[in-house]
Amino acid sequence: MSKPDYYEVLGVGKTASADEIKKAFRKAAIEHHPDRGGDEAKFKEVNEAYEVLKDESKRKRYDQFGHAGVGSSAASDGNPFGGGFGGFGQGQEVHFDFGDLGLGDIFSSFFGGGMGGQQSARQSRGQDVETSIDISFENAVFGTEAELKLNLDDNCEHCKGTTVEPGHELKTCDECKGSGQVVRVMQTMFGNIQQATVCPKCKGRGKIPEKVCTVCHGKGTQRKSQDIAIKIPAGIDDGATIRLREHGQAIANGPKGDLYVNIRVKPHKQFTREGDLILSSETVSMADAALGTTIEVETVDGPVKMKVPAGTQSGTDFKLSGHGVPHLRGSNRGAHIVTIHVETPTKLSKHQQELLQEFKKSGGKGFWK
Repeated sequence: MSKPDYYEVLGVGKTASADEIKKAFRKAAIEHHPDRGGDEAKFKEVNEAYEVLKDESKRKRYDQFGHAGVGSSAASDGNPFGGGFGGFGQGQEVHFDFGDLGLGDIFSSFFGGGMGGQQSARQSRGQDVETSIDISFENAVFGTEAELKLNLDDNCEHCKGTTVEPGHELKTCDECKGSGQVVRVMQTMFGNIQQATVCPKCKGRGKIPEKVCTVCHGKGTQRKSQDIAIKIPAGIDDGATIRLREHGQAIANGPKGDLYVNIRVKPHKQFTREGDLILSSETVSMADAALGTTIEVETVDGPVKMKVPAGTQSGTDFKLSGHGVPHLRGSNRGAHIVTIHVETPTKLSKHQQELLQEFKKSGGKGFWK
């Protein structure tokens, strides 16, 4: 399904001024805002269109190349109006199946949820763990595999996490009779009040070991150094988070928590990234820009020859299709946008000055406009 024209989304013409675009955005955003009963999909379109058209360089590339010139992730940074709706532009939220590496969801932020809320809702599982990994720009583009070394609680090898000495079994707790709770009677000025609390002997499990494990002493876990393999998919962006299910802290008689790995992409000395686009610049001489030339452009795939046509102006963008970032949800790749800067010489020989004077007299005064 083709994406809508950004100018049509905001209801403005292609010659609209920045102020007209801003006013149109405010009107459309209020109309479609979900908190006001609007259409969420329309609101996203309006927000995405504005994020492109308000930026002079993005708008220029959009006018020249269409949607391919601004990348597939050029949507907004979130809800500009605050309130209960927002966060759809915070980063990547993609689901992958990574087989036996145990990977689950990929998403770029917790949106304020944090790990504490998950843990309080699920006391019968181990704690979640958060860590980070630095990868190169190229590895973010093409994907890579890495190994994390972490010190985590793992199941006790002796009792396999059951807390029971091998050869023995769990028995019903004699204090709570298997309910996991004990009732205390409190005397207050209003009379006696019964209060149910977690059984202190079995910690709410309802069962206790016939004989406690002699290695972990009933804890069910041991601290270990663990090597964890992680597959980082092609196209992942800086700030994304990979979730590895049940690779967190272990707990007795329950599943492990999850491991969250925050991805930090190192800056590249030559390239920058915008969604699925890679951006770079090249400098050509004034003569080459005027007469035309072919230059060698460095891309993540290696050197690529690119034609610079005669009369190219400084600031002109050229698109190298298929040399950008792979789409996380597909096999296609974005483009590599090359901005040409024309170098004006600061020192000229006498002969060069005479040639330029002749060019100027022959009617070349407005050539560089």
